[in-house]
Amino acid sequence: MSTANLTRAETAERSRAIDVLGYRVELDVLGAVDREVGTFATTTTVEFTARTSTTWLDFLGAGVESVTVNGADVPVDYDGARIALTGLCESNVVIVAARGEYSRSGEGLHRFLDPADGQTYLYTQYEPADARRVFACFEQPDLKAPFTFVVTAPQEWEVVSNQQVAEREDTTGAQVVTFAPTLPISTYITAVVAGPYHRVDSEWSGGDVTIPLGVLCRASLAQYLDADTIFEITRQGLGFFTDGFDYLYPFGKYDQVFVPEYNLGAMENPGCVTFTEAYVFRGAATDSQYEGRANTILHEMAHMWFGDLVTMVWWDDLWLKESFADYMGALANAEATRWTGAWVAFANRRKAWAYLQDQLPTTHPIVADIVDLEAAKLNFDGITYAKGASVLKQLVAYAGRDAFFEGARRYFRAHAFGNTTLTDLLTELSATSGRDLTSWARAWLQTTGVSALSLQRGADGRAAIVQTDPRPHRLGVGRYDFDDTGDLVCVERVEVDLTDARTPIDLADAPLVLLNDADLTYAKVRLDDRSLTTVETSLDRLRDPLARGLIWSSLWNATRDSELGATRYLLMAQRFSPAESHLTLLTSVQANAPYAIEHFLPVTSRDTARLDWLEHTWRALWDAPPASGSQLAWARAVAGAAAMDGSRAAGIRSILESGGSVPTGLSLDPDLRWGFWGALAATGHADDADLDGELRRDDTGSGRTAYLRASFSRPDPDVKAKAWESIFHDRTLSNEHLGAIIAGFRAGARHDLVEGYAADYFASIRSVWEERSIEIARRIVVGLFPSEPTLDAADGWLDTNADAPAALRRLVLEQRDHLARDLRAQAFNSRSDVTG
Repeated sequence: MSTANLTRAETAERSRAIDVLGYRVELDVLGAVDREVGTFATTTTVEFTARTSTTWLDFLGAGVESVTVNGADVPVDYDGARIALTGLCESNVVIVAARGEYSRSGEGLHRFLDPADGQTYLYTQYEPADARRVFACFEQPDLKAPFTFVVTAPQEWEVVSNQQVAEREDTTGAQVVTFAPTLPISTYITAVVAGPYHRVDSEWSGGDVTIPLGVLCRASLAQYLDADTIFEITRQGLGFFTDGFDYLYPFGKYDQVFVPEYNLGAMENPGCVTFTEAYVFRGAATDSQYEGRANTILHEMAHMWFGDLVTMVWWDDLWLKESFADYMGALANAEATRWTGAWVAFANRRKAWAYLQDQLPTTHPIVADIVDLEAAKLNFDGITYAKGASVLKQLVAYAGRDAFFEGARRYFRAHAFGNTTLTDLLTELSATSGRDLTSWARAWLQTTGVSALSLQRGADGRAAIVQTDPRPHRLGVGRYDFDDTGDLVCVERVEVDLTDARTPIDLADAPLVLLNDADLTYAKVRLDDRSLTTVETSLDRLRDPLARGLIWSSLWNATRDSELGATRYLLMAQRFSPAESHLTLLTSVQANAPYAIEHFLPVTSRDTARLDWLEHTWRALWDAPPASGSQLAWARAVAGAAAMDGSRAAGIRSILESGGSVPTGLSLDPDLRWGFWGALAATGHADDADLDGELRRDDTGSGRTAYLRASFSRPDPDVKAKAWESIFHDRTLSNEHLGAIIAGFRAGARHDLVEGYAADYFASIRSVWEERSIEIARRIVVGLFPSEPTLDAADGWLDTNADAPAALRRLVLEQRDHLARDLRAQAFNSRSDVTG
């Protein structure tokens, strides 16, 4: 195993041997504007006490120039990942001078050249262990310390870090910015952002304290930045969390920076939160997009307490920050902002991610067994985030909201600026709720799998709730009936405690019975026959969006599990989606329907289904209210459907052309135009001249990424061969450009053009994992996994690569399981009793 892959055991031993007192990190990024300069100077001064004479610092970079231990220069002992330290005393000062490497993968110090204006932008991204790509450090979350950052950068640049600027010194063509020391924090949440960023300032006041607020983005995106809206959500969140946690935001100022080519949605660096700039909308955006952005802002803000103030000891307890942030983000969104229906999106979208992940062979408990950093990197998944948040929602229902929040307050006061494990949190929650939560934790946090709940109605009128994989649940059961206007409304809701595989329930008859009404627990719900019949005819009559969301989720889970025919699901999607008023639910259906066509229908049924779906989206686009969110959502759905069937190519080209036929009110922003051009390219209805012309129109960072995807989407064997060559051999590609080429390679319905690459894929992925960064390798391994008619190739690789890195095997196992599910569904949907 490479020494770069730190293990839990060795970091625990290091933690017992040393205590870190503080860091001073000096970075010189003056040369960043020169693309020929690939490295930067980085000097770390770290003070620590030691109960050992030897240890090591972590660093991944171009080289280490010198190491000084307690004033004495020592020989550099560096293996490319670790700097060995010897001759340590009880108190130590170590200085490491090194060269870091600018990143193009979104890991470490990422450098981006904006094609719109030629400006250079830098930002850092570290989680879980990439601070060592920028400065030498003890790279583990439980060795917290104050950090002082000193950055030398071009004079005109904005330079931002976790703390406020303490001193700025201008020199000839440069500035040296010294930031105030941080409070004790972990290495992975330190941050530096530098470049000619556009900045907007504001503030929030709570009690006697005023928190400076900042929102930043690239200068070329400034015209699109709706800073006032972002500030509004930020103030609402700070008020909600400060009141709820009874602990004032502790990190001084609160900057939020939207950065390019970002691998994540956002990162909770205290005082310097970074976001994907996809949240800076370049054109019209739906309410669902704004709600999603608000949720992300509040998720990251919740981390200021759950994760930054109190941090897990090791990545086993990643849930202590991510599950809580996911739950708290949705809660704050629903209760502190205008997005009062935020739980609808959570129930339908976030939990779908959890249900998918929890049914894979690589599923894991919420409290996971994370032995090393490679495993930690892959554990930022639907279990840790959405399942964990769902379980916390169940805990709040079980223990009571007041007890839950009081337990959180006690937890923060007891462990501020420290590190914790599961036991520390349960101690506080048990004390405030008066319940021993040990058995609850065992059932929900330390097991795997998702229960499926169904209603059995007996001929005698008696009913029972049946659950697979039994767990304790507190859930609502709703009876829905038609009112005088023909709408389906809830006429009775009861709360039930489940513990066994079968629980009798006293329930009057109704056309629709919805288990887990109000979405209190984490479980897949199956509709009984009568309820399913009601849904098939009257889903659009159900007025409660949360209930609709739970039903859409139930239908999709049943389709994925081959219990509901894909054609039956598609008929409901086409019948009810035009009337779906909740845009998150609508966009989920718009994503699930084409997925069902391509993955769950037999090959012989797909051409007809593709055309039907394309025609459905086309009609819905033209019928949608002008300038509405649903119109925009249907336009995007048309682009997706048209990439699989070229029947509407002439109509799409007309929309794109000056003077063409465009739906009234439709905003043809750059991203939507690229979506349409990509669809035309994937079906062979757009050529180089077309795409080059669009790039001239939108020669921006986003435009160039979209251009790459569209170019490599063309159904031409030479294009696919060039894409394959670039993916595996062009090391200059950024994370975003690599992802675009992979997406282009896989785009469209011409699967015959990529079928021949399966053998090369399996022959290459091991060397990819060894030679590329984990982010780049993950994109290749997941994005290019071949869709074969059998599992033979995947099984053959797994059999002959038993000694492959565990993280790589996990990815292959997961993709193999997705393929196995597809093949089962295709067989199920080929049966005459399913297709009718």
